[in-house]
Amino acid sequence: MFTGSTRSLGEIHASVPTAATTSWKRLLAFGGPAYLISVGYMDPGNWATDLEGGARFGYQLLWVLVLSNLMAILLQTLSARLGIVARRDLAQACRETYPRPIAGILWLLCEVAIAACDLAEILGAAIALQLLFKLPLLWGVLLTAVDTFFILFLLQLGVKRFESIIRGIIAVIGACFVVELWLAKPLLGEVVTGLVPSLTPESLYVAVAILGATVMPHNLYLHSALVQTRDIDDSPAAKRQACRYNFFDSAIALNAALFINAAILILSAAVFFKQGVVVTEIQQAHVMLDPLLGTAAASVLFAVALLLAGQSSTLTGTLAGQVVMEGFLNIRMQPWIRRAVTRGVAIVPAVATILLYGEGEVYQLLIFSQVILSLQLPFAVVPLVRFTSDRARMGEFVSPLWMKILAFVVSIIIIGLNVWLVSHYINGWLLIPAIALGGLLAYLLVEPFLAARRLAAATVMPVEPLPVLEIPSYQRILVPLDHSAKDAIALRHAAAFALQHNAQLLLVHVEDGATSRVYGAMSSTAEVQAGRDYLDSVLQALQKQSVKAELLIYHSNRAADEIIRAARQYNVDLIVMGSHGHGRIGDLIYGETIERVRHAVPVPLLVVQ
Repeated sequence: MFTGSTRSLGEIHASVPTAATTSWKRLLAFGGPAYLISVGYMDPGNWATDLEGGARFGYQLLWVLVLSNLMAILLQTLSARLGIVARRDLAQACRETYPRPIAGILWLLCEVAIAACDLAEILGAAIALQLLFKLPLLWGVLLTAVDTFFILFLLQLGVKRFESIIRGIIAVIGACFVVELWLAKPLLGEVVTGLVPSLTPESLYVAVAILGATVMPHNLYLHSALVQTRDIDDSPAAKRQACRYNFFDSAIALNAALFINAAILILSAAVFFKQGVVVTEIQQAHVMLDPLLGTAAASVLFAVALLLAGQSSTLTGTLAGQVVMEGFLNIRMQPWIRRAVTRGVAIVPAVATILLYGEGEVYQLLIFSQVILSLQLPFAVVPLVRFTSDRARMGEFVSPLWMKILAFVVSIIIIGLNVWLVSHYINGWLLIPAIALGGLLAYLLVEPFLAARRLAAATVMPVEPLPVLEIPSYQRILVPLDHSAKDAIALRHAAAFALQHNAQLLLVHVEDGATSRVYGAMSSTAEVQAGRDYLDSVLQALQKQSVKAELLIYHSNRAADEIIRAARQYNVDLIVMGSHGHGRIGDLIYGETIERVRHAVPVPLLVVQ
């Protein structure tokens, strides 16, 4: 764990080139982030809410899906614009804008939403494994704990390959439901009636769950970071082009997600609602498809699509967690650790529900997880609308009036549905946190006006001069060497400091071979001798350039410990280290020497690469 930078997803930031000769190639270059977002709109939580809505109310809630998708396109477009123009993700913008306690609460709420989403993915994958391989649900839940390293491996393939994998998964899921709809043969006239808005107190809970499952709050944080994986220059023309192509990307990807969600609801309405079957669990829907559609292929396709939906949304959930933690706390955690913690938190309620109440309650737990997402949604939407409507932050790309009005209407709809839900279903002691969250939401709504007043007051305050900066003086500079190409880069920077400050370089090399560890300074092999010749040549080259240098050689298999010991023993003022460029797997195998040194020695550390 270490302090982060101002770059979202630093390891893949600006890693995808966008300079292309034709519009089609540019569209392909920019296309991808919205597909990673769209899989979150078709995760197992969506399946539960869509199946519930179709089985209980027929096509009545189809309009909620369409409206939710239009809202999602608008909000994801705003999220992309924030990342492209302001070069900040939504979490970073919240941290920089709101007081620390407010930002902390927003972070906690977002973590709850991510855990709820991960809970749905765990249950969905476990159910799919049960349907396909007759695996007990509890074992399926526990098995999902080991997908961390699989996800970690996929992330190492690069952004574009990762996005291609996700597009392939979406295509397979869509193909499965094309076949399902062809077998169900829904009547078009009846389907169209579901586009007429209607809502009753009975359908409110499911409608809000559909909204929470469709417009996912953490996707707003993630999208504003993913668009920054594209290499875009700072010119207004380049940003305008990026905004345009990302809108196309969002419209195409999210409409693909709408098709899959609508297909699930229509399938449920055409098969279960028509037969008067009340679906109380996804397993029941799987079993009933065989006799009602007349073919075993229907249930197999259903289970395969469910498994793929759960795993694909799990992939992007890892990135969302990383963006939220880095953005709000300015702390970066190893992705595999972050994934393990999130999954561990989500597994607890899943296992507890199965053990205490049985597998039959898992379906309702899925729907409840989506209601949690909906309740958290206003706390992501309101800041997003506020930031993209701020001319000081967005410049000429500030939301035009018509977009501000649409965003305001969407915010009111989301807040209104949640207030309605709270008034109908929350009572007793739960009213206390509900009132507290209502107060937080009220603060977010009025904060822009408070900020404007603070800015107006600040303009009349006298500007205090900057204090005189104390320039540090370096006497001893430590430079770890490992006989690699990184040594030359580290030495070049260290020598510049040494010449400027008349400082001495302490060159530290740790022999970690088996012979060196046993015999120490007495060891003598061809490899050891070659290493010493190399170090002697480095020392001579520095001395020829009038750089004072001393060579320190240690024998150990714990390089970080020896570097720390040398830094403390010689009381160094500065450490200059070359970055080895390990990937995430490499860090797990070789360890993170730089991080250990940085935390153990309280002196400035310059990392060069």
